[in-house]
Amino acid sequence: MSTEQVADFRRFNRYFTRRIGALNDHYLGQDRPLGEARLLFEIAEHDGPDGVLLRELRSRLGLDAGYLSRMTKTLERQGMVRLGVHPHDSRLRTVRLTPAGRVEVTEQNRRADSLAAGVLAGLDTGRRARLCEAMATVRRLLRLAAITVEHVDGHAPDARACLDAYADELDVRFPEGFDRTDLVGPDEVSGEAGAFFVAYEEGRPVGCGALRRQAAGTGEIRHVWVHPDARRLGLARRVLDALEAEALRRDWTVVRLDTHAALTEAQAMYRACGYTEIPAYAEHVYADHWFEKRLGR
Repeated sequence: MSTEQVADFRRFNRYFTRRIGALNDHYLGQDRPLGEARLLFEIAEHDGPDGVLLRELRSRLGLDAGYLSRMTKTLERQGMVRLGVHPHDSRLRTVRLTPAGRVEVTEQNRRADSLAAGVLAGLDTGRRARLCEAMATVRRLLRLAAITVEHVDGHAPDARACLDAYADELDVRFPEGFDRTDLVGPDEVSGEAGAFFVAYEEGRPVGCGALRRQAAGTGEIRHVWVHPDARRLGLARRVLDALEAEALRRDWTVVRLDTHAALTEAQAMYRACGYTEIPAYAEHVYADHWFEKRLGR
């Protein structure tokens, strides 16, 4: 990336944080900084019968455990939240809003809505729409940038969990259903035989892809899947990029894959990523289309 891109990103951050008052210790005119206000908002958004798990808040907000603990204890002393333990697992700490905390969050939302409306009021209808579309694009790209795609062992629990979710989805989408015995075995995608990648968003697995040896110098890509909550971000292409890079690292200069007729979006993605449809290279009960790509370093 260029130094100008980095500078543009930082310039936007500086402007936006100043514009919304993030630098003020009295965010939105209330008697607390942005960090505490955001924590109250997240607790309110995800509060349930058993409260919100502190570890989920820590992951969602990207906070240090000690910093989160200090903030929640401050809010507890102020009567905004109540700390407790999960009813089914005493090792898990929970937090929930008190009635006073709910009153403050309601006022916080009212003031935040007023601030946003004040910003948008300076634009006409068309420009407001353009701004909101641009912000949606920024959010999508920032989400994609924050997701990591990691090489994991084929036996890893996250790898198997992703494949289970993938199989559940195919069983619904395929007219004939899906037999889980068609999934790659852990040993096929571990060590010298192949590789498995899992995509993580805030510590949660949201996608996967497998690579296994198919022939001399040739790898086969299997089970590229993205959780419904993380689709339309471009994540499937990132997983595919990781699989292709791994194939090249192993000196597999050709990669192949097949796909079912029902997976039209997958077919479109493979074609857009440079894959060419070829005759069947292997018998596979769920395959209707076969693709190949020659990789260049």
